[in-house]
Amino acid sequence: MRPIRSLALATASAAGLLMLAGCSGNAPEAAASGAAAPGATANALAPDNAPNVSVIEPVIKLPAVPGNPGVLYFTIQQTAGKANTLVAVHVDGAGRAEMHQSKTENGVSSMEPVTSVTFSDGQPAEFKAGGYHVMLFDLANTVKAGKDVEVTFTLANGDKVSTFAKVQETGAMEGMMDHM
Repeated sequence: MRPIRSLALATASAAGLLMLAGCSGNAPEAAASGAAAPGATANALAPDNAPNVSVIEPVIKLPAVPGNPGVLYFTIQQTAGKANTLVAVHVDGAGRAEMHQSKTENGVSSMEPVTSVTFSDGQPAEFKAGGYHVMLFDLANTVKAGKDVEVTFTLANGDKVSTFAKVQETGAMEGMMDHM
């Protein structure tokens, strides 16, 4: 009688372990939903993302003064094929995101919105302090330093690239320099 009971107990234990393993595995579920994992590259989810387009080192800098706009920096590149044009950026937790370009002419610095930025194989578009950047308005309190936030880039042909940006604090002087 003892061997049968041991076999039944072992079978029940194995079935329970299999059920637990199936319930706790989030990776297949995330892959099926099309959601990018934090730290994943833009092309990690191909073919859902635009082919041959990647976003490098996306970083959100929080405003030095709460309530002011934050900023998103990154490089977007085309690794093969014809040129692409970035026309919109969506950042989870931002009320609105606007592409801007900073310029200095005759010693006067200015910043103006842009509606598109073209990039191609060998000519990436760099979004950095003093040049192109994305202003982030009305940031939710869920956008905090040390977290990853999903960012979606929309191209003129309708293709999209989604990835995660690391959120970082901005020092007072760094914040002033970002917008000069």
